[in-house]
Amino acid sequence: MKINLANIKKAKKILDKSECVAIPTETVYGLAGNAYSDKACLKIFKLKKRPKNNPLIVHYHNRKNLEKDCIFNDDFIKLYKRFCPGPITFILDLKKSSSISKFATNSKKTLAIRFPKHPVTRNLLKKLNYPLAAPSANLSSRVSAVNSNDVRDDFGKKIKYILNGGKSSIGLESTIVDLRNKPKILRLGGLEPSLIQKILNKKVSINNNPLTISSPGQFKLHYSPGIPIRLNVKKIKKDEAFLLINKEKDIKSNYYFLSKSGNLKEAARNLYSMLRKIKKNKYNSIAVKKIPNIGLGKTINDRLKRASKF
Repeated sequence: MKINLANIKKAKKILDKSECVAIPTETVYGLAGNAYSDKACLKIFKLKKRPKNNPLIVHYHNRKNLEKDCIFNDDFIKLYKRFCPGPITFILDLKKSSSISKFATNSKKTLAIRFPKHPVTRNLLKKLNYPLAAPSANLSSRVSAVNSNDVRDDFGKKIKYILNGGKSSIGLESTIVDLRNKPKILRLGGLEPSLIQKILNKKVSINNNPLTISSPGQFKLHYSPGIPIRLNVKKIKKDEAFLLINKEKDIKSNYYFLSKSGNLKEAARNLYSMLRKIKKNKYNSIAVKKIPNIGLGKTINDRLKRASKF
């Protein structure tokens, strides 16, 4: 991808003033601000209408940039070497000397961090002397944005600038793994837990429905297009959109396919765009045919289950 340095420079200028810009990542678009600035972090919460007890993920260019903020351990080093930059977020202990805003952490002694892979955002991070707090660039509890138009639909002119990087290649948020004690997955995402377990060579538990919120992406209502969703449906109702994992022979105007062949990576990449498309086409509800609960299918099902709480 060709990098427009003028656009990077413009984004940096806005961020340096503790304002917010939308940035592209391989997972979804993020609403970014200086993670060391209380003003910037508070602005993120205000723009998204995000609950203050929902901490932010902070984005770094590389491990060296992170050294002054977090305490490393062996599990982190192993996963960093294998998967970073990429769609994985780590929960690490925060150093007492860290300048990370208390609003980014919800005043906790831990920090959610990741190293995005998108070349545009990596180029931007390299030019900054601070990391970027960047939750998904959408209104809280609603469908994540996977391109610049999605961001514009949600925020209009409320955001100073959208740094365009095309469509997100993965289309689902990062997998969040807590590495402070025994490794555990706090949010299913674009990286399958089995791959994490293989590198660590130890059991990794999954706890993405906790009693208390300790990580982004754990609210029961999330990723909603703003209309009711019914799951594992065999028979649809009149005037209802029908969402399927793959294309079928009997095609009707209210059928929407996540993939032509049932490919789960393709389905994941198209999920949020399809939910937004259905809403724009004025349907009042969505019926979802059963999606295989394997691989990325588990993450797709997680997102649809949370969206169905509308």
